[in-house]
Amino acid sequence: MRALGAVLLLGLSVAATGCGERELLDPDQVVGDAIPNSLTGLPGDPETGRAIFVARESGHCVLCHVVADLDAPFQGNVGPALSDVGARLTPGQIRLRIVDASRLNPDTVMPPYYRVHGLHQVSHGLEGKPVLSSQQIEDLVAFLATMDG
Repeated sequence: MRALGAVLLLGLSVAATGCGERELLDPDQVVGDAIPNSLTGLPGDPETGRAIFVARESGHCVLCHVVADLDAPFQGNVGPALSDVGARLTPGQIRLRIVDASRLNPDTVMPPYYRVHGLHQVSHGLEGKPVLSSQQIEDLVAFLATMDG
């Protein structure tokens, strides 16, 4: 239950808001259950993505997810294990889940890392800013795509 509370706090305190503001993601970029093309037009760096995955200051994905053989203490179990996510999902499917998993499951507890509208209880200094930049998203996608079990 503590992990779920931490997820909700992360989603509410770090995410940004801005009802009526422009979206960061063009709706045409979403195709089915994926965002097939890079948000930056450039490939991500898997090593940088790994750092984002474990860092408290950025993604802190290990709060909810576990990756086998990853040197990161206190990996979570609220979300699915990601040790084989690169074998289960395409990079585009991984990208959409990081950008805004609620597009696939409105009841998800995973915070939207690249959405700036429709959020609540956002610090005034973070309004209108995504949790992760488009390049950070690409770096995470590059890292997770290498996780093939």
